[in-house]
Amino acid sequence: MPELHYPFERTLPESGDTLEIMPGIKWLRMPLPFALNHVNLWMIAEGDGWCQIDTGLTWDAIKDIWLKLLKTHKLTRQIVTHYHPDHIGLAGWLEQQLGIELWMTQGEYLGAQAFADGSGNFHVDAMIEMFRYHGMDWKRLDALKLRGNVYRAGFPVIPSTYHRLFDNQVIDIGGNAWRVIAGYGHAMEHASLYCESLGILISGDMLLPSISTNIPVIAANPRGNPLKHFLDSIQRYRELPQNTLVLPSHGRPFVGINTRIDQLEAHHQNRCDVLLAAAAEPRTASELLPFLFDRDITDTHQSMFAMSEAIAHLNYLEEQKRLKRVEENGIARFCAM
Repeated sequence: MPELHYPFERTLPESGDTLEIMPGIKWLRMPLPFALNHVNLWMIAEGDGWCQIDTGLTWDAIKDIWLKLLKTHKLTRQIVTHYHPDHIGLAGWLEQQLGIELWMTQGEYLGAQAFADGSGNFHVDAMIEMFRYHGMDWKRLDALKLRGNVYRAGFPVIPSTYHRLFDNQVIDIGGNAWRVIAGYGHAMEHASLYCESLGILISGDMLLPSISTNIPVIAANPRGNPLKHFLDSIQRYRELPQNTLVLPSHGRPFVGINTRIDQLEAHHQNRCDVLLAAAAEPRTASELLPFLFDRDITDTHQSMFAMSEAIAHLNYLEEQKRLKRVEENGIARFCAM
């Protein structure tokens, strides 16, 4: 399989500094306080300032970086790819500081509101109940309950209004046409941005160069099939020229869209094959974690991601009628058919 090409292989912006990708586009790399230790933000020249793509997590270290940057960079508006706190976390704070408006899809805006407020089945207890149903032990369940609504901590200030983005909508940023490409599976209605004239795709979390983005089942949609939605969504990127420069939210900018899609498809097919082999006898999602992941999942934050993604693969295989779900005493187990 061909390899990806990294035009900036030997060049990374220092944490909190900007690096010019090309005239009018800057790469801003912000730190994160967990295993995934950075998030890439992008700045596009617009008029006498910059259109900001994603904001970073609500964290004092990132706020300090912004306060320094804002002395030399005027922001004109903010476009957020999706509702996860490392992307939308400081949108409300930036609006308060600068008066700049938020642009995002309706699915992401409403999803952000639901998770922050814990409404419906978007609250922590609903997630814990879903994980209990899938066999998670009480020690890890108690740790998740004790942790509480960390989403709200990462996104405490929610803008009360927003500009809605639509799939295939074309918006002008700095005199260039950028097309919204909606994607599903990783988030509600993730917005990537493609500029044909510049040959650039801001892929958000839909195409990452070296890791597979988390694909979660959420408690509000426990029988959902986000893995299918993700695999279907990334096919749209095959329509783009193969010399397109992809600007991802994590990792380095790269060229090689089809190669990366092929790799992601192969990765998830492999994970499905592993699960099917392990489910020769009935097992819960929790019991299947050691088979699905090649490392021990002990961290509470990571166990949440791991469980939700394991359930996503099981729902995917169940819908394909390759696994059968058996419920007994309020616990679900899966067995290969």
